[in-house]
Amino acid sequence: MKTGIKKGLLALLLCACMQPAFAQTKPKWVAPAAANNRKNPVAANATVVSQGKTLYTTNCVPCHGAKGKGDGAAAAALNPKPADHSSMAIQSESDGSLFYKMSEGRNPMPAYKAMLTEPQRWALVDYIRTLKKK
Repeated sequence: MKTGIKKGLLALLLCACMQPAFAQTKPKWVAPAAANNRKNPVAANATVVSQGKTLYTTNCVPCHGAKGKGDGAAAAALNPKPADHSSMAIQSESDGSLFYKMSEGRNPMPAYKAMLTEPQRWALVDYIRTLKKK
């Protein structure tokens, strides 16, 4: 076998073996059980949802988009891509899980616990619930 062909086959074999390492994504983001079981102490009334929408527009829309689909202006540059807040996967998460994730953050999503008060973060959870696909 010619040297060039041997090198090409070796390179192809190495790429095939290494591809799973390059294709890995972050593990699924799961809130701890204590956070997952936490109940939302803020009632989802019109005032709270309106406050949540204002906060969402300022803090979340750049990445998650106006309808929460993960298609904001900054989304294209992010890895992993922002979550689709209207999806069944997000809507089926507990309020405590959503609150935990926005509080703690995970790259590229920032942690909002130092930027927003607890009632503001709970209002965001209440607003995210309104994004459910109809």
